[in-house]
Amino acid sequence: MKKALFIVSLILLASCKTETKEVKLNENNQDSIAPISNEALENAIIYEANIRQYSPEGTFEKFTEDIPKLKELGVKIIWVMPIYPISTTKSKGSLGSYYAISDYTKVNPEFGNIDDVKNLVKTAHDNGMYVILDWVANHTGWDHVWLKSHPEYYTKNEKGEITHTVGTDWTDVADLNYDNLEMRAEMLKDMKYWLEEANVDGFRCDVAGMVPLDFWQHTIAELKKIKPVFMLAEGWEPNLFENAFDMGYGWDTHHRMNAIAQGKETVKNWDDRMSQINTLYKKDNILMNFITNHDENSWSGTVKERMGDASEVMLALSYLTPGMPLIYSGQEYDMNKRLRFFEKDTILKIKGKVWPLMVKLGELKIKNKALNGGKNAASYLKIPSSDNKNILIFSREKEGNKVTFLANLSNKEVTFKVEKEGESTDFFTNEKFMISKEKAMTFKPWEYKILID
Repeated sequence: MKKALFIVSLILLASCKTETKEVKLNENNQDSIAPISNEALENAIIYEANIRQYSPEGTFEKFTEDIPKLKELGVKIIWVMPIYPISTTKSKGSLGSYYAISDYTKVNPEFGNIDDVKNLVKTAHDNGMYVILDWVANHTGWDHVWLKSHPEYYTKNEKGEITHTVGTDWTDVADLNYDNLEMRAEMLKDMKYWLEEANVDGFRCDVAGMVPLDFWQHTIAELKKIKPVFMLAEGWEPNLFENAFDMGYGWDTHHRMNAIAQGKETVKNWDDRMSQINTLYKKDNILMNFITNHDENSWSGTVKERMGDASEVMLALSYLTPGMPLIYSGQEYDMNKRLRFFEKDTILKIKGKVWPLMVKLGELKIKNKALNGGKNAASYLKIPSSDNKNILIFSREKEGNKVTFLANLSNKEVTFKVEKEGESTDFFTNEKFMISKEKAMTFKPWEYKILID
């Protein structure tokens, strides 16, 4: 059973076992980019790289070739899905899950080798991007080296048998026992390996809320002794930000987008979510905004399946909302297929409508401080209209920069008035756009505008 709190003596014991001197990075890893910082996060866009499905070859090498293209989209952080060998015991499908790991310090030979990983990181750094690796701390695959060498690292049932995580159908993985302090120390050691050997810039931590918070707090503090790191939690829980993670998942924001696109909710639900964020989170907490990711795509459906004609306005909203927008592999190519999770699949890289839109939105996110979404984010102000059920209007502002978002979040044409006046510039057309309290506007279903003041 995992325990969130430990008595003082146990904490001190863990600290002693994991205490290490600051380690110099592998001298072959010469940085061409400044260490990741809070300032770099303000206008960052994150890209989730699914190496297996990104190309027909499914290799680090083929993905690395396209890293310069990601600059066009304004990507600053590349999150690489798990790169480690996959267990075959109790595995699902013919290839198994990336998240059933057999060794934390080895590389899946399907994708390449350690030199390919180093080259991916170096290429990203050379192009002004940071790299974080997916880390799975809650469980391992049933072939993991610890199963034989350290069975005491795992959770056991009443019969003394190692089990998968209780309450899940994750039968292809074995649950780790965080009461074991030696296991914690080994986990930290393995995470350090990737900072020291491959010069990565942090981690995206799978089901972070299922791992005790004090482990993350101690571990992240130790990682930061090596170099500045960016830590993304797959979790929404506010306590994950307490001396631990920089960013979490905006799950409820995503759920509101889906529900509004499907006509199940309205702008009022969006407004309630924005108020909820202010209540639950501190000002320097960052949430990741997304309309898709690997879980949503494979298990819940494509963007078109879930959002239909609202897909474009929801994409724009993910960039305009406070936080950091996510691009999932294939999203930039209008991907309208569910990628198989346990089998080989391939993304067709044909540019359609989404790529140029992402280029434009990326430029705005990078250049206009009104869209800053890091630990010192721009303000968010709701602007009322005569139809607050269907029309969403808000402005973001910082250091004299101002951006206003207007959208009809419904599947019907809406005529409305806005309780503000002034002249702005339409971001997409570069034409002047006048708003008057006396003049009604009509927006088609899912129509939106981005105005620059």
